[in-house]
Amino acid sequence: MDEEFRKQFDGLLEKYTELLLGEATEELTEKVKMWALYTHISKSMPPLAKHWNVSYPDGKAAMIKVIEEIKTMNEQHRASNSKES
Repeated sequence: MDEEFRKQFDGLLEKYTELLLGEATEELTEKVKMWALYTHISKSMPPLAKHWNVSYPDGKAAMIKVIEEIKTMNEQHRASNSKES
């Protein structure tokens, strides 16, 4: 993979994380990457997501935690932005 493209894509993901959550740490960016990919997989290949959920219940629980964290942070970020407007 082209290194320049990789940097550009990483920048896109970092900016997306910042706009979604209000900040973009390495940890948050990684969580957003997992959340986005899992969401895409669950919508485009539901049987695969269901199989993974059954095969790895601990992974499913961890993913649910990531999803809830992102949802909460996004709601807080949007609420703070609406107060500033």
